Amino acid sequence: MQTMSDKLPNRLAIKLHPKAEKFVKQGHPWIFEDSIQKINTDGISGDIAIIFSQKNNKVLGVGLWDNESPIKIKLLANEPTQINSNFFKKKLEKAYQKRIPLFKTNTNSYRFIFGENDGFPSLIADVYDRVLVVKLYSQIWVPYFQEILGLLVEISKTETAVLRLSRNVSQSLKESDLKDGAVVYGELENENVVFIEHGIRFSANVIKGHKTGYFLDHRANRKQVGELSKGKKVLDVFSYAGGFSVHALAGGAKEVTSLDISKQALEQAVKNGKLNVFEGKHKTMAIDAFEGLQNLIEQKEQFDIVVIDPPSFAKSAAEVNGAKNSYSRLAKLGIQLVRKGGVLVLASCSSRILAADFFEISEAAMATTKYAFKLLQKTYHDIDHPIGFPEGAYLKCGYYRIS
Repeated sequence: MQTMSDKLPNRLAIKLHPKAEKFVKQGHPWIFEDSIQKINTDGISGDIAIIFSQKNNKVLGVGLWDNESPIKIKLLANEPTQINSNFFKKKLEKAYQKRIPLFKTNTNSYRFIFGENDGFPSLIADVYDRVLVVKLYSQIWVPYFQEILGLLVEISKTETAVLRLSRNVSQSLKESDLKDGAVVYGELENENVVFIEHGIRFSANVIKGHKTGYFLDHRANRKQVGELSKGKKVLDVFSYAGGFSVHALAGGAKEVTSLDISKQALEQAVKNGKLNVFEGKHKTMAIDAFEGLQNLIEQKEQFDIVVIDPPSFAKSAAEVNGAKNSYSRLAKLGIQLVRKGGVLVLASCSSRILAADFFEISEAAMATTKYAFKLLQKTYHDIDHPIGFPEGAYLKCGYYRIS
């Protein structure tokens, strides 16, 4: 295995408490510190953790040790295996195969690796046209980065690769050659990369943009909203760079309002709109979403389609109750802005809020208003965001006809 570190990773021998062994056998990718009963030596991030059974010392699984996380072992396999180039290549090729149906559409942007769900815990790889963006959320991949980067480029046939680092990884690697926003393969002519999503043009800032530069997960929902928008007046709340807005405009909406607290994001939304041909009017509102919705209600505004797609409200367990309250408030506000016969689209990307809970909260909130509604559809992850374990599911979206 080619590595970026001066020394090869250590191999740690580990035994778990019996309950944790069951999770390993089931293929769950996380092993927390309190699940570890015995370890032969201290580990550093990136060391190979080999898990032996209590009863017969057989290998139950193999993972990578993470010193900086309460999840001490990120599992790669729940069977005996050699962690080497061939192992990684097979996993990457398997992930790529899952995305092939998407390539048959007019789309050249996709999530190649979706972390644990594709067997690469704490690693994300997105492709925008010919540019690959790899984001590391843990140091565990540093010893293997060059090897995996080469395989990612080879399989995706990309010409340029950019490395993005989460804040905690960036800070811990200050003395390393690895830097957030570094071009690690090929050359990057422009940090704003134009790509296509179901025939609609967008751009992603792969050096400074949020996450890897854009949010690919709502692709199917954006396409659907675009198809519903012909001749319609549309409100896109938490619009960010205008994903829903641009699809609506390209789909023939007569007027679209992008609402977001970030002026910079709204400027990008306008630029993304101009990458496409449309005749409708594109308005922007730079304001807090809750305040903006209340203002529109007071102004007696009405829309044919209202899309409310907030960022994650529950990044920790302590935020769950507040998140539920926020989803309830948004549903109550949103339904008041939809004219009779129109559609309200409510979405959540908070993994700590289960889909069933999100829909129940939203529908209970709407039921307290004077408006009637009918569920049209529930949607979840697009094809390039496969679900490999329960906590890997985060995206849910409901379409409601208001009457």
